[in-house]
Amino acid sequence: MAETSKKPRLMRLAPILGIGLVALIGAILLRDTLSFDALAENREALTAFRDAHYVVTAAAFMLAYTAIVGFSLPGATIATLTGGFLFGIFPGALFNVLAATLGATLIFLAARYGLGDRLSRRMDASEGMVRKIKTGIDENQWSMLFLIRLVPAVPFFVANLVPALVNVPLYRFFVSTALGIVPGAVVYTSVGAGLGEVFAKGETPNLGIIFEPHILLPILGLCALAILPVILNAVRGKKGI
Repeated sequence: MAETSKKPRLMRLAPILGIGLVALIGAILLRDTLSFDALAENREALTAFRDAHYVVTAAAFMLAYTAIVGFSLPGATIATLTGGFLFGIFPGALFNVLAATLGATLIFLAARYGLGDRLSRRMDASEGMVRKIKTGIDENQWSMLFLIRLVPAVPFFVANLVPALVNVPLYRFFVSTALGIVPGAVVYTSVGAGLGEVFAKGETPNLGIIFEPHILLPILGLCALAILPVILNAVRGKKGI
């Protein structure tokens, strides 16, 4: 009986364990493959293929980017730069956002299938601080989802995993991810769109540009707007409104 109960549990964990295994293998084997140097070395071949087969290149790029994010492989930032380099700010940013969102959704679904429902039920049944945290997240899901996407310091994988563990609806996760990553995606896509000049000078792109004041401050402003409903709900709760 115990052995039978273990099998369904292992089957439910199989997707997230598979992602973890592929991520580990990818970190070892693809560390130098999906890099800025690799992009620089292959830029002429990539642009030639794009010019000859634009639709195929766009589809292959989005499929590869989705796999990189979905399996937590190294090179997501390079993929974003590549989107800008090959397709410009638009539709490059659109391709990047859509592919990253699809990849994030794969992780979300795998985590929720293996862990989310069970953990959420435990949190609902718990008392004290754990229950308060779960209630706070449930009451402010949209705000919290946008916030973890907008804050540059929150790792992308964490922002994919946490919503699954608190049973966030799929459509909320998808929409908040797609919209929440737009600012960062546009910034890095624009950097990628300017790589032609960077390559010509033999330089490397400034990937820390997102932390420069003229870019970071507007993003922090969006973070403040995202967290404002949470603060208002907390104040109203204390006043008994």
